[in-house]
Amino acid sequence: MTDTTMPASAPFKRQRKLPRLSRFVVHGVVVLFMASWLLPILALLVSSFRRQADTAASGWWWAFLRPNFTMQNYTLALDQLDIAGSLTTSVAIALPTTIITVLLSLIGAYALVRMQFRGRMALSLALVALLVTPPQITLVPLLKLYYTFGISGTIPGIWLYQVGFTLPFGVFLLRGFIASIPAELYEAAELDGASQLRIFRSVVMPLARPIMASLGLMAFLWSWNDLLTPLLFMGGSSHAAPVTVNLAGLANQTSQGQGPLMAATFLSVIIPLFLIVALQRYFVRGILGGAVKG
Repeated sequence: MTDTTMPASAPFKRQRKLPRLSRFVVHGVVVLFMASWLLPILALLVSSFRRQADTAASGWWWAFLRPNFTMQNYTLALDQLDIAGSLTTSVAIALPTTIITVLLSLIGAYALVRMQFRGRMALSLALVALLVTPPQITLVPLLKLYYTFGISGTIPGIWLYQVGFTLPFGVFLLRGFIASIPAELYEAAELDGASQLRIFRSVVMPLARPIMASLGLMAFLWSWNDLLTPLLFMGGSSHAAPVTVNLAGLANQTSQGQGPLMAATFLSVIIPLFLIVALQRYFVRGILGGAVKG
């Protein structure tokens, strides 16, 4: 009699693989998306090194056939257009905004998940309501308030505005991640005599690093790319204009040509591009971690 019993390991002997044509299509789509993302950056980089006459006469791709590069555009951008001062101002705005947003969001999310207090549900609903509140409706009242307290035209005033409107999203995102942490970890820490502060510092913060990196990256990009807020709240400031405001003014000028504008624009995207590449492995993992449980 023939034994038709399959070995226990038979279902696990070989995993099904995608057909060769399907793999080719998937790889082709990935390469296409990568090319569509990198091509504008490559065009900007090449154009920033071309002479004004070459830029006006032909497309940027001709630089590979007739290379004629110069550093004059970067010299003009740094010396005459004060891009270095603008980058310094943008870093002074975006970096503290990011740090404050991440820390306050983590503290607020932990309090909403782990601490019992009156009004917790109302506060949670208020945070959700603030997510859909357009910041533009607060510009005029806050401008008057800033002038009253004398913080108009200051960098801390920009911190206050940007943190205030990024914080609801940060708390909402981190709250989902903290709520997904197994309760056994909290119970084990409490049995060891750990206080709430110790649990927050030794349990929650190490586990929340991916989601904190994701939130930090988004907060930095939002602050760095913000044009309206510094344009309105930094009027009359002694600081150099942030890079977004400086580039918006240069785009309306034609006296300097396109070369210095391309160089200034490329300098403005170096820092965000570096952060995206450096933190990309944390980004998706952090976002998915924050969506596990709400």
